[in-house]
Amino acid sequence: MFENLQDRLGSILNGLTGRGALSEADVSAALREVRRALLEADVALDVVRSFTDRVREKAVGAEILKSIKPGQMVVKIVHDELIEMLGGEGVGIDLNAPAPVVVMVVGLQGSGKTTTTAKIANRLTSRDRKKVLMASLDTRRPAAQEQLRQLGVQTGVDTLPIISGQSPTDIAARAVQAAKLGGHDIVILDTAGRTHIDEPLMVEMADIKKKSNPHEILLVADSLTGQDAVNLARNFDERVGITGLVLTRMDGDGRGGAALSMRAVTGKPIKLIGVGEKMGELEEFHPRRIADRILGMGDIVSLVEKAAENIDAEKAAAMAAKMAKGKFDLNDLADQLGQMQKMGGMGGIMGLMPGMSGMKDKMAAAGLDDRLFKRQLAIISSMTKAERANPDLLKHSRKKRIAAGSGTDASDINKLLKMHRQMADMMKMMGGKGKGGMMKQLMGGLAGKMGLGGGMGGMPDLSNMDPKQLEALQKQAEAAGLGRPGGLPGGLPGLGGGGLPGLGGAKLPGLGGGFPGLPGLPKKK
Repeated sequence: MFENLQDRLGSILNGLTGRGALSEADVSAALREVRRALLEADVALDVVRSFTDRVREKAVGAEILKSIKPGQMVVKIVHDELIEMLGGEGVGIDLNAPAPVVVMVVGLQGSGKTTTTAKIANRLTSRDRKKVLMASLDTRRPAAQEQLRQLGVQTGVDTLPIISGQSPTDIAARAVQAAKLGGHDIVILDTAGRTHIDEPLMVEMADIKKKSNPHEILLVADSLTGQDAVNLARNFDERVGITGLVLTRMDGDGRGGAALSMRAVTGKPIKLIGVGEKMGELEEFHPRRIADRILGMGDIVSLVEKAAENIDAEKAAAMAAKMAKGKFDLNDLADQLGQMQKMGGMGGIMGLMPGMSGMKDKMAAAGLDDRLFKRQLAIISSMTKAERANPDLLKHSRKKRIAAGSGTDASDINKLLKMHRQMADMMKMMGGKGKGGMMKQLMGGLAGKMGLGGGMGGMPDLSNMDPKQLEALQKQAEAAGLGRPGGLPGGLPGLGGGGLPGLGGAKLPGLGGGFPGLPGLPKKK
């Protein structure tokens, strides 16, 4: 979502950090460019004006420390003001009320209210261990109530039985009563939407609010609608009174202006963001992390959180035991590639790594993208159990059969086998040290650099950390030099010169020696 803005701001601020001293004219010229970049990203004019005024005021009179270049000081000020514009501290859904806590979900038609309702219920059930009841109050859209029922079945969350002919206010009252009788902690009301804001919609929302007395009223807005989403939030807040915002389709290629404007214009916090279509793809909105991503500083805390969710501890331990004996077969390689895909693929991981956001385009140009990994997984899936366990069996006739089964050719299979051989050699060299695989090392390396202990293989135990400790991780990372825009001196921690472990020795052409390439790609001269 923020890629264009990230590129623009990155080039403007990099131009400042390269200079020894800055004049007021330099700062003004840079801020003109920042202003233009934010307006092009569809950020509200008032928000842009107040943002650049605050940055100018602080930058011109800033006390420059001897250890910091003036340009870096400006970057810090822009970073701090971005966080302030996005809301300062992250705010979650407030459940501090007598059970059942009523959460009312409002918004226009097509913004993703019903799916978001199911995602929130799934999150509260799986992460917070709450008993949730969902109720659809949308009596106008055909099959809206049935859609929520199906999503309830899919996620294992209770839904209110459908009784035809009831009005939305009657369904709301019945839902609250059913939640009390059923011992539910939370009841989520999925209200009806319209294609635009009109008087009957607002009257209906007010009636439902009066009848159900919700503790939270969440406005679901499509982040791709830009400035119109800001007007929508303002209207709903004036008429119904919202307590927070949920932005959907944050994984889209919009310009990000709605996300940057809404908090500043409405004064209401963005609580959650939808980052994909799957039920688990809903994240808390952390202003500091989003600001870090926009300025290309990476987002270590989110990366570590994703790793903790997706790295299977038992599998990692089993792999460590195999590696201690110097064994690494194609099943293990498939597991490693699968883990990378679960964490958002190569692009997703690179976007969260400090100083690596600019590498994505270069990698794609060199052919190292998620499609390559999908192709490799297809090749491994087309092999027999014996072939996966013993790649030496793969002679010409077997390769021909695998190529036909996976829609690839012999050269793709040879590249995969070469990659596996190089990784297997690397694993043997590390045998006995219990590294636990590619993703485990990557996370452990970051954790070690941030002073979390455990060295290359050690993952911080996030299950025992509270949100404040997690936020402190980012500050530790910045203190360790991981949060600097413009790259990482010496590559990523613990990864031997900046590469993902186990991807072989040949470096991708044109990447400045920072990222080891997959075998089969031309070596750097």
